[in-house]
Amino acid sequence: MLNPHRPSFSPPSGYFRVKVVQSFEELVSSPFEDGVNAICWERNLLGDFAEVVRGLAVEEGIVTLDETRLRGLSLSAAGRAAADAMLEDLRLLTDLGLSPTLDCIHSYPRDEEPAAVRTDVYSFHADSATAAADTYLCSYNGPASEGLRNEEAQRRVDIPETRAMLLQAFGGKDDEDFLGYLAENCFDLHYAPAPGALPFSFGLGNLWRIAVEYPDSPVPPCIHRAPETLPGQPPRLLLIS
Repeated sequence: MLNPHRPSFSPPSGYFRVKVVQSFEELVSSPFEDGVNAICWERNLLGDFAEVVRGLAVEEGIVTLDETRLRGLSLSAAGRAAADAMLEDLRLLTDLGLSPTLDCIHSYPRDEEPAAVRTDVYSFHADSATAAADTYLCSYNGPASEGLRNEEAQRRVDIPETRAMLLQAFGGKDDEDFLGYLAENCFDLHYAPAPGALPFSFGLGNLWRIAVEYPDSPVPPCIHRAPETLPGQPPRLLLIS
Protein backbone atom coordinates (compact mmCIF):
# COMPACT_ATOMS: atom_id res chain seq x y z
CA MET A 1 0.00 0.00 0.00
CA LEU A 2 1.03 3.62 -0.44
CA ASN A 3 1.74 5.68 2.64
CA PRO A 4 -1.76 7.12 3.25
CA HIS A 5 -0.50 10.26 4.98
CA ARG A 6 2.26 11.25 2.58
CA PRO A 7 2.48 15.02 2.06
CA SER A 8 4.10 15.86 -1.25
CA PHE A 9 7.07 18.16 -1.63
CA SER A 10 5.62 21.62 -2.17
CA PRO A 11 8.13 24.49 -2.22
CA PRO A 12 6.97 28.09 -2.59
CA SER A 13 6.12 29.13 -6.13
CA GLY A 14 9.21 30.07 -8.12
CA TYR A 15 11.61 28.49 -5.63
CA PHE A 16 14.62 27.95 -7.86
CA ARG A 17 16.98 26.47 -5.26
CA VAL A 18 15.46 22.97 -5.41
CA LYS A 19 16.08 20.56 -8.28
CA VAL A 20 13.77 17.54 -8.54
CA VAL A 21 15.26 14.35 -10.02
CA GLN A 22 13.87 10.93 -10.92
CA SER A 23 16.56 8.50 -9.78
CA PHE A 24 19.21 7.86 -7.16
CA GLU A 25 21.91 8.21 -9.81
CA GLU A 26 20.68 11.73 -10.64
CA LEU A 27 20.49 12.57 -6.95
CA VAL A 28 24.13 11.78 -6.27
CA SER A 29 25.57 13.13 -9.54
CA SER A 30 23.69 16.40 -10.05
CA PRO A 31 25.92 19.37 -9.16
CA PHE A 32 25.03 22.19 -6.83
CA GLU A 33 25.23 25.16 -9.18
CA ASP A 34 23.34 28.26 -10.33
CA GLY A 35 21.99 28.75 -6.84
CA VAL A 36 20.53 25.23 -6.51
CA ASN A 37 21.35 24.00 -3.00
CA ALA A 38 18.88 21.12 -2.57
CA ILE A 39 18.20 18.11 -4.78
CA CYS A 40 15.07 16.03 -4.23
CA TRP A 41 14.48 12.51 -5.47
CA GLU A 42 10.70 12.67 -5.29
CA ARG A 43 9.14 9.30 -4.50
CA ASN A 44 5.90 7.72 -3.32
CA LEU A 45 7.16 4.72 -1.40
CA LEU A 46 5.12 1.57 -0.95
CA GLY A 47 4.48 0.30 2.55
CA ASP A 48 2.93 1.08 5.91
CA PHE A 49 5.57 3.02 7.79
CA ALA A 50 3.17 3.75 10.64
CA GLU A 51 2.98 0.01 11.32
CA VAL A 52 6.76 -0.07 11.71
CA VAL A 53 6.54 2.76 14.23
CA ARG A 54 3.83 0.96 16.19
CA GLY A 55 5.94 -2.18 16.26
CA LEU A 56 8.92 -0.25 17.64
CA ALA A 57 6.80 1.25 20.46
CA VAL A 58 9.14 4.20 21.02
CA GLU A 59 7.66 6.40 23.75
CA GLU A 60 10.43 8.95 24.26
CA GLY A 61 13.73 10.13 22.91
CA ILE A 62 15.50 8.65 19.89
CA VAL A 63 16.07 5.00 19.01
CA THR A 64 18.53 4.09 16.26
CA LEU A 65 17.40 1.23 14.05
CA ASP A 66 19.44 -1.38 12.22
CA GLU A 67 18.65 -4.33 10.00
CA THR A 68 18.48 -6.77 12.90
CA ARG A 69 15.86 -4.74 14.71
CA LEU A 70 13.76 -4.11 11.62
CA ARG A 71 13.92 -7.73 10.50
CA GLY A 72 12.88 -8.81 13.98
CA LEU A 73 9.56 -6.94 13.92
CA SER A 74 6.34 -8.85 13.35
CA LEU A 75 4.86 -6.99 10.38
CA SER A 76 2.22 -7.39 7.72
CA ALA A 77 3.22 -7.40 4.06
CA ALA A 78 2.71 -3.62 3.94
CA GLY A 79 4.81 -3.08 7.06
CA ARG A 80 7.54 -5.33 5.68
CA ALA A 81 7.55 -3.35 2.42
CA ALA A 82 8.14 -0.17 4.45
CA ALA A 83 11.00 -1.75 6.40
CA ASP A 84 12.56 -3.05 3.19
CA ALA A 85 12.36 0.42 1.59
CA MET A 86 14.28 1.96 4.50
CA LEU A 87 16.87 -0.81 4.48
CA GLU A 88 17.39 -0.27 0.75
CA ASP A 89 18.04 3.44 1.31
CA LEU A 90 20.54 2.56 4.03
CA ARG A 91 22.27 0.22 1.58
CA LEU A 92 22.38 2.79 -1.23
CA LEU A 93 24.05 5.39 0.99
CA THR A 94 26.38 2.90 2.64
CA ASP A 95 27.53 1.75 -0.80
CA LEU A 96 28.50 5.38 -1.48
CA GLY A 97 30.90 5.17 1.43
CA LEU A 98 28.63 7.15 3.75
CA SER A 99 27.52 6.29 7.29
CA PRO A 100 23.75 6.81 7.32
CA THR A 101 21.64 6.37 10.43
CA LEU A 102 17.95 5.51 10.66
CA ASP A 103 16.18 6.76 13.77
CA CYS A 104 12.73 6.51 15.29
CA ILE A 105 12.32 9.91 16.95
CA HIS A 106 9.70 10.65 19.56
CA SER A 107 11.39 13.93 20.47
CA TYR A 108 14.77 15.62 20.21
CA PRO A 109 16.55 17.18 23.18
CA ARG A 110 16.07 20.93 23.45
CA ASP A 111 18.46 23.58 24.68
CA GLU A 112 18.51 23.29 28.45
CA GLU A 113 19.38 26.92 29.17
CA PRO A 114 17.80 29.96 27.53
CA ALA A 115 20.14 31.74 25.12
CA ALA A 116 19.95 34.55 22.62
CA VAL A 117 20.13 31.92 19.85
CA ARG A 118 18.52 28.50 20.09
CA THR A 119 20.83 25.83 18.69
CA ASP A 120 18.71 22.68 18.82
CA VAL A 121 17.47 21.02 15.63
CA TYR A 122 14.04 22.63 15.91
CA SER A 123 15.68 25.93 14.92
CA PHE A 124 16.23 26.69 11.24
CA HIS A 125 19.90 26.01 10.61
CA ALA A 126 22.54 25.05 8.08
CA ASP A 127 24.86 22.06 8.39
CA SER A 128 28.58 22.81 8.22
CA ALA A 129 31.82 21.00 7.42
CA THR A 130 35.50 21.85 7.05
CA ALA A 131 35.65 20.33 3.55
CA ALA A 132 33.24 19.59 0.71
CA ALA A 133 30.31 17.55 2.01
CA ASP A 134 26.57 17.01 1.56
CA THR A 135 23.73 15.97 3.86
CA TYR A 136 21.28 13.25 2.81
CA LEU A 137 17.95 12.88 4.57
CA CYS A 138 14.55 11.28 4.19
CA SER A 139 11.46 11.45 6.42
CA TYR A 140 9.29 8.31 6.24
CA ASN A 141 6.70 8.83 8.97
CA GLY A 142 5.39 11.62 11.16
CA PRO A 143 5.98 15.29 10.40
CA ALA A 144 8.61 15.81 7.70
CA SER A 145 11.68 18.03 7.79
CA GLU A 146 11.13 21.63 6.73
CA GLY A 147 13.14 23.99 4.54
CA LEU A 148 13.41 27.76 4.36
CA ARG A 149 14.46 29.60 1.24
CA ASN A 150 17.66 31.60 1.72
CA GLU A 151 15.98 34.76 0.45
CA GLU A 152 13.50 34.57 3.35
CA ALA A 153 16.05 34.00 6.12
CA GLN A 154 18.52 36.04 8.14
CA ARG A 155 21.33 34.74 10.29
CA ARG A 156 20.32 35.32 13.89
CA VAL A 157 23.79 36.64 14.72
CA ASP A 158 23.23 39.44 12.16
CA ILE A 159 20.11 40.71 13.94
CA PRO A 160 21.38 43.71 15.96
CA GLU A 161 19.42 42.95 19.14
CA THR A 162 20.49 39.29 19.11
CA ARG A 163 24.11 40.14 18.36
CA ALA A 164 24.14 42.59 21.26
CA MET A 165 22.90 39.88 23.65
CA LEU A 166 25.51 37.44 22.39
CA LEU A 167 28.23 40.05 22.74
CA GLN A 168 27.15 40.72 26.32
CA ALA A 169 27.29 37.00 27.10
CA PHE A 170 30.73 36.80 25.47
CA GLY A 171 32.00 39.68 27.54
CA GLY A 172 34.38 41.08 24.95
CA LYS A 173 34.60 43.08 21.75
CA ASP A 174 33.00 42.39 18.38
CA ASP A 175 36.26 41.12 16.90
CA GLU A 176 37.84 37.90 15.62
CA ASP A 177 37.62 36.32 19.06
CA PHE A 178 33.89 37.03 19.13
CA LEU A 179 33.48 35.48 15.69
CA GLY A 180 35.27 32.41 16.98
CA TYR A 181 32.87 32.29 19.93
CA LEU A 182 29.90 32.41 17.57
CA ALA A 183 31.31 29.59 15.43
CA GLU A 184 32.35 27.43 18.38
CA ASN A 185 28.80 27.51 19.76
CA CYS A 186 27.17 27.16 16.29
CA PHE A 187 25.29 30.43 16.81
CA ASP A 188 26.31 31.53 13.30
CA LEU A 189 24.54 28.55 11.69
CA HIS A 190 21.03 29.41 12.87
CA TYR A 191 18.51 31.53 10.99
CA ALA A 192 15.36 33.51 11.66
CA PRO A 193 12.52 33.47 9.11
CA ALA A 194 11.75 36.87 7.62
CA PRO A 195 8.25 38.27 8.17
CA GLY A 196 5.89 36.47 5.79
CA ALA A 197 8.39 33.67 5.07
CA LEU A 198 6.93 30.42 3.73
CA PRO A 199 8.76 27.36 5.06
CA PHE A 200 8.15 24.26 2.93
CA SER A 201 7.85 20.58 3.74
CA PHE A 202 10.41 18.07 2.46
CA GLY A 203 7.52 15.60 2.25
CA LEU A 204 7.51 11.94 3.20
CA GLY A 205 9.43 9.34 1.22
CA ASN A 206 11.54 11.84 -0.73
CA LEU A 207 15.31 11.35 -0.48
CA TRP A 208 17.11 14.70 -0.34
CA ARG A 209 20.68 15.80 -0.81
CA ILE A 210 21.25 19.29 0.56
CA ALA A 211 24.17 21.68 0.45
CA VAL A 212 26.36 22.21 3.50
CA GLU A 213 28.27 25.32 4.51
CA TYR A 214 31.99 24.79 3.93
CA PRO A 215 34.90 26.90 2.59
CA ASP A 216 34.52 27.76 -1.12
CA SER A 217 31.10 26.10 -1.46
CA PRO A 218 29.63 27.12 -4.85
CA VAL A 219 26.16 27.72 -3.34
CA PRO A 220 24.74 28.90 -0.03
CA PRO A 221 23.79 26.11 2.40
CA CYS A 222 20.27 24.71 2.50
CA ILE A 223 18.43 26.03 5.56
CA HIS A 224 16.26 23.43 7.26
CA ARG A 225 14.94 22.19 10.59
CA ALA A 226 13.22 19.34 12.37
CA PRO A 227 9.48 20.02 12.69
CA GLU A 228 8.10 20.99 16.07
CA THR A 229 6.86 17.99 18.03
CA LEU A 230 3.20 18.49 18.92
CA PRO A 231 1.11 16.45 21.36
CA GLY A 232 -0.52 13.48 19.67
CA GLN A 233 1.79 13.44 16.65
CA PRO A 234 3.33 10.07 15.74
CA PRO A 235 7.07 9.50 16.11
CA ARG A 236 9.21 10.28 13.10
CA LEU A 237 11.22 7.83 11.04
CA LEU A 238 14.25 9.72 9.71
CA LEU A 239 17.25 8.65 7.64
CA ILE A 240 20.20 11.03 7.72
CA SER A 241 23.80 10.94 6.59
